Amino acid sequence: MKLKLSLFLALLICFATIVRPQEPGQSSAPSSSSGPSVDNQGVKNYLLGPGDVIDVRVFGQPDLNAIAEVDSDGNISSLPFLEKPIPAKCRTEKDVQKDIAAAYGKYLKGPQVSVRITERKSRQPATVFGAVRQPTRLVMVRKVRLNEIMAASGGLTERASGTIQILHTEPVMCPEPGDEAAAAPIDGVKVPLEIVKIQDLKSGKPEANPIIRPGDYIVVTEAEPVYITGSVVSPQGVYMRDQLTLSLALAMVGGVRKEAKTNDVRIYRQKPGSKEQETIKVDLAAIKKNRAPDILLQPYDVVEVAEAGMFSAKRLPSTLLSGVSGGFQSMFTALPTRVMY
Repeated sequence: MKLKLSLFLALLICFATIVRPQEPGQSSAPSSSSGPSVDNQGVKNYLLGPGDVIDVRVFGQPDLNAIAEVDSDGNISSLPFLEKPIPAKCRTEKDVQKDIAAAYGKYLKGPQVSVRITERKSRQPATVFGAVRQPTRLVMVRKVRLNEIMAASGGLTERASGTIQILHTEPVMCPEPGDEAAAAPIDGVKVPLEIVKIQDLKSGKPEANPIIRPGDYIVVTEAEPVYITGSVVSPQGVYMRDQLTLSLALAMVGGVRKEAKTNDVRIYRQKPGSKEQETIKVDLAAIKKNRAPDILLQPYDVVEVAEAGMFSAKRLPSTLLSGVSGGFQSMFTALPTRVMY
């Protein structure tokens, strides 16, 4: 099971490609190889984590200036003349600045210390791909909701099936009250998966717009096809949507032709786990008159709209008219042609 999960995650990483360069002026963001950042709104409340880099300056004491990285234990342990590490994980730069000033206060009188974050590398980028216009990886420097991720990826394509899958690969590093469960280590076998309906997201339901964690994989599932053939205006394949009915699918291809045999529409459907097909006969005319329920289609269904025979009640008038007009045309063609001088 662990091997399957590893292969699945490797496949996700292969699909996650960087398609947007990093915007200029974001010196505090990671390198462009990590992907663009959503934006820096609310970044002042950024909480430090392992891998982040800070620039420490002590006014009037250039020997104490240093570039320090938060270590794997979440501490700043490489500042000059300080033997005791400074806790940094899940704290703001202002909190760390106060502790560094207090530590140097043992050697200096009223030291003035400034701390600035130069690199934010503690959060893994979120990856979005599938039925979106711009698959990308987004650096997470603040709390970001799903609708912002969708906007940053250019929106949905016509192939979106109706659901968005959110795969959580990293625990929440700095949980807020009530989020303690999200901070638990991720089980290597049971990776948390959240499924959101696109229609619920569009309608503004709060539960359909969750916060995206660093390291999340957001997959907009692509629709599977349904094939429409026979006596329709535009025979073609259409993409499957939630609750796609026969009537709606036929409307998507322009509707049926006048000569269509609407009481004999057939749906060819593959039986699960078998190579055999089942044939479902549908009376479309009865559905339109609300005498029969509409049929929900399934992926890879083949819908065939039969054509009425030439001498059927539906086509008999046009057949006779065609025959009469053809007879007159033949008669006039057979008449001798005289040239008048």
